[in-house]
Amino acid sequence: MKTKALLVFSFMILANLMAQEEKSKADILFYGYDYKNAIAEYQREMSKAPLKNDQLLNLADSYYKVGNYKEASRIYLDVNKKDTIASTLRFNMMLQSLAKTSDVERVKSFLSTKRDVFANELLENAEFNYSLLASGESDNDGFQAININANSPQADFAPSFYKDRLLFSSSRGKKSKEVYKPTGEAYLDIYISRLRADGNVLNANPFVGIPNSEFHEATPYYSEELDKLFFVTSNTYEGELRFDDKGKNALAIAMADTEGDVRYLLMDFSISFYYPFYDSKTTRLYFAANFEDGYGGTDIYYVLTNNGQIVSAPRNLGPSINTPGNEIAPYIFNNSLYFSSDVFYGLGGMDMYKANMYADGTYGIPINLGKGINTPADDFGLIIKEDSSGGLMGYFSSNRPGGKGNDDIYGFKIAEELGMKTLSLKGVVADLRYDQGINKAQVQMLNKAGEVLKEVYTNEKGVFRIEIPWEDQVTIKATKERYSIFSTTYTESHYSEMEGKNINIALSLIDDLLTETEGKEVLRLQKFYFARNKADITMEIAAELDKVVAAVQRFPQMKLAIETYTNSKGAKTTNLKLSQKRADAIYAYLIGKGVDNSNIVSSVGYGEEKLVNKCSDGVYCLDFLHKQNDRSLIIVTNASEL
Repeated sequence: MKTKALLVFSFMILANLMAQEEKSKADILFYGYDYKNAIAEYQREMSKAPLKNDQLLNLADSYYKVGNYKEASRIYLDVNKKDTIASTLRFNMMLQSLAKTSDVERVKSFLSTKRDVFANELLENAEFNYSLLASGESDNDGFQAININANSPQADFAPSFYKDRLLFSSSRGKKSKEVYKPTGEAYLDIYISRLRADGNVLNANPFVGIPNSEFHEATPYYSEELDKLFFVTSNTYEGELRFDDKGKNALAIAMADTEGDVRYLLMDFSISFYYPFYDSKTTRLYFAANFEDGYGGTDIYYVLTNNGQIVSAPRNLGPSINTPGNEIAPYIFNNSLYFSSDVFYGLGGMDMYKANMYADGTYGIPINLGKGINTPADDFGLIIKEDSSGGLMGYFSSNRPGGKGNDDIYGFKIAEELGMKTLSLKGVVADLRYDQGINKAQVQMLNKAGEVLKEVYTNEKGVFRIEIPWEDQVTIKATKERYSIFSTTYTESHYSEMEGKNINIALSLIDDLLTETEGKEVLRLQKFYFARNKADITMEIAAELDKVVAAVQRFPQMKLAIETYTNSKGAKTTNLKLSQKRADAIYAYLIGKGVDNSNIVSSVGYGEEKLVNKCSDGVYCLDFLHKQNDRSLIIVTNASEL
């Protein structure tokens, strides 16, 4: 069942689903979050007349909220047959229901039918996390979380570091706070507690650093650099709630300074903002919000700021992070974005994820932090920092069994970063000659045994990204039809140099290396000549043959035929022997430079047998015409197959 703390935020999302038409009694109960009675009333109304599709979806949502996933999935699927799933958020709830009542393969099968609807990033993220969680390698051995002493029987969540203490949100009763009807508990307030050296948290007291309000004040984040507090608050005016034209009261983000002066930063009567996080390195203020143009329920956004004041429009983090579900609670630590999501491919309701952050503003695949940290319950709102002992300490919220009541805050200490260690590589495959990205080039990552771990294709700019579970050695292989093959191996010692940087891969187009000579496809080389009556490889000849070596390295499947010719001066038998010596010399040089003998199908000297002009024996010709017949060709016999 959805926790009460999360219900406060989902209230604003579900309110967007309300239609303008007159509501039935069941609808009123549904939009009032009385899901149990809404189910009974919908069933009563259904016995008299068929429910409309939007009411059937409300009924499915109600079953979902009370934990009856079998009935929820049945109704979702039935409505979906008519192509009337109203939102991607509901699609996520349907897949969540299926995941809890069916095997994973059924969920994957259903998802595959929607490949044209959702972003490729969602499908990639789902595939990766399914594989990760199924492997069992994501378990966090030795991880232990403690239920902190400051928890109460009410909802306690959204911990935040505040100097040497801890702030958090709670619905525990206070005289100034009325009861919030959807939860049956008090409006949310911010509390402060003392941190003990062992990570436990004691003595929760109301936080007095901001003016008191009768309504919601929650999810604080303190910026040490600005010495200011960001937090969520109900939209009010002169102490009264403010509503939009649909009767909805949304949540705003405010900022308070050390004097307790409060300024609204993000406010919209119809949009709710949640979980502010300020990143001092980029001066970005991250948050979750339910804008209509998002990817699902709540998405994670950021705005640029100047000393905390907003100077840009909200920017969505995109489909690499945001999904058809709800994403909340962004937190950045050690170049990784931590956040929570109830996307269908997790372990339960809300799960905590971690995504690598790159210098170009893109993100790696969000990795589920795995069993031991995440549970089938709601786990969300992670914060983490370095501990004085050299390890890491952190806190998060969960309604897992064994707590003190509703959402509880849990603390932990750990030697290394949370979650499974992964290897993430990002780069560009470009045309060597034109220095521009190659679209749809194949990029593979192979393990020590040469087995393909992951295969992706570059986008229209030649960009690719691969993320896999950790390997101490990998080989990157890139190719495309008519292009060369790139292959290089990286070991663990190279990884730190590659982290956060692009791997630049250059491929050669075979057509750029070839030219047609005498009706044959030959490698494009500067014409070279042997010394008179000699078969020695000079520096000038070696420079051209090195281009042949490079071509074979780029195209390992290339098959070569070496042909050498002389002019008609001298005896035919002498010229035939000389040309064969020259062909043998070219062959020996290429083999000595690493070209495999399987790449050379023949090396033949033809002497003066195939002249290109009329300068045969007995015909007077100038020297430059005779020289035209002195030639060496490196023929690519399988050019059409490359």
